[in-house]
Amino acid sequence: MNRQLAICAAVLLSALLFGLSGCGAFLAGGVATGAVVTSDKRTTGTVFEDQTIENKADDFLKADGALAGRTHINVTSYDQMVLLTGEAPTEELKKRAEEYVSRITKVRHIYNEIAIAEPSATINRTNDGLITAKVKGKLVSIKDISALDVKVVTEAGVVYLMGLLDQPTGDAVAEAVSTVGGITKVVKLFESSNR
Repeated sequence: MNRQLAICAAVLLSALLFGLSGCGAFLAGGVATGAVVTSDKRTTGTVFEDQTIENKADDFLKADGALAGRTHINVTSYDQMVLLTGEAPTEELKKRAEEYVSRITKVRHIYNEIAIAEPSATINRTNDGLITAKVKGKLVSIKDISALDVKVVTEAGVVYLMGLLDQPTGDAVAEAVSTVGGITKVVKLFESSNR
């Protein structure tokens, strides 16, 4: 029970700290990243590669004036599998974002879930952040799963789950998560932990 409370507290603290901007969030992010590496199923090298992929993708997307000015795109890399979420007003911009990310070395696959729409409002993004925090809290209650085993991304109420889990475990996690209020859909992007 103490382990679950400690994990829940860490997840909630991380959610609060990552929601802040400025140096405090940067400092907390460094501390949180160190904690994740020690209990992550990925190797330390893979965790580093995932962070590098995300940073390079963000740099590419910010350097393109049309993408930076007209879209809201999030890049999440887990085990070198990249998830693109957010909004782009045209199919051309959606494809352009994927093309940039595909040029990054070490990217093994891209899930392009960018919706064709105008960028979402801040209130919608805040709501997605709350859903993510609730999902992470729910993960703490699942027996034999660490909340750190699953990467959670929420966009427009759709929850994307990434991680290294076998299919029965991934199915059980998705089923448990689907009971969280505010979710419109759960998408499993798990890879087998036996690969």
